[in-house]
Amino acid sequence: MRGVVFTGDRALELMTFPDPTPGPGEVVLEMKASGMCGSDLHQYRRPKSQATGTIAGHEPCGVVVAVGPGVAAAEAKVGDRMMVHHYQGCTQCSHCRSGWQQLCQEVPVKVYGGNAHGGHARYLKVPANTMVPLPEALSFSAGAAISCGSGTAYGALRRMNLSGRDTIAIFGQGPVGLAGTQFAKAMGARVIALDISPQRLARAKEFGADEVVDPGSNDPVAAIKELTHGRYADLTLDTSSHPDARLNAIRSTKVWGTMCFVGEGGDVTIEVSPHLLRRQLTLMASWTFSNVIQAECAQFCIERNIDVDKLFTHQWTLDRADEAYTLFDKQADGKGVFLI
Repeated sequence: MRGVVFTGDRALELMTFPDPTPGPGEVVLEMKASGMCGSDLHQYRRPKSQATGTIAGHEPCGVVVAVGPGVAAAEAKVGDRMMVHHYQGCTQCSHCRSGWQQLCQEVPVKVYGGNAHGGHARYLKVPANTMVPLPEALSFSAGAAISCGSGTAYGALRRMNLSGRDTIAIFGQGPVGLAGTQFAKAMGARVIALDISPQRLARAKEFGADEVVDPGSNDPVAAIKELTHGRYADLTLDTSSHPDARLNAIRSTKVWGTMCFVGEGGDVTIEVSPHLLRRQLTLMASWTFSNVIQAECAQFCIERNIDVDKLFTHQWTLDRADEAYTLFDKQADGKGVFLI
């Protein structure tokens, strides 16, 4: 099979690999959809000296085509539609047993699409315990989105206990932020969406944002203050990773409010007393989600009739991967997915 490998410095190559065979406790999925996520760009942009040589793609979704020894039928059988919770830890510690294998402290965690082969190929071999069933009501593309980007947005909103009483300001309307807008509206909240891209702000309105703000031409803190009649937002979420956006998210959160980081990388400088202490602010971070939350997100999408596929602006085949990532690297459009 051929798989997409990031070779460093914004280059990639379609390399040939042996078709995988499942070992004990493992399954092989035939990929149907493999999403492109902002986190992929960190690997895509790495220097050549840091290239891992592994197949990219950490939003895998497909059909079981082979089952290894020791996998019970209740876990997986040929023909099952599956998403992948793309991590494996020791499987036995409290984090792993509760579905948070990415938080395992006992062994180096495998990240499928990171330090282990991912979904940008025809087949993917994973432990059966990393799989999450994909309901028939959802497409494979939707399952791919829920496997990281959309699931990350959902997990953050759940951590913040968002409700219909709340106004939330979401900084960044890339794929994760846009999914946050989509889910927050379905949860009943009032949503203020922020981005410097007019195209992304237009998309945010289509996805239900009540108000949109361009921080490039407005003071976002002042704008949020005005839109909330001086109270500021109950909750703020940063998906952008930009230092200014992160600080503005903190500054535009109300007294006793909650601000959450989900954007990877970068930094922010916070003045602890005025920004946090004297406003009794809760500051939290949310890294992806558990396999339980992943399954819950899928069910939420079905019950609330959420069109996850609407997130995708581009569909690609693997032989166009170079073109796909060159475009995605500009971060001006929406979400892409490889259909395999």
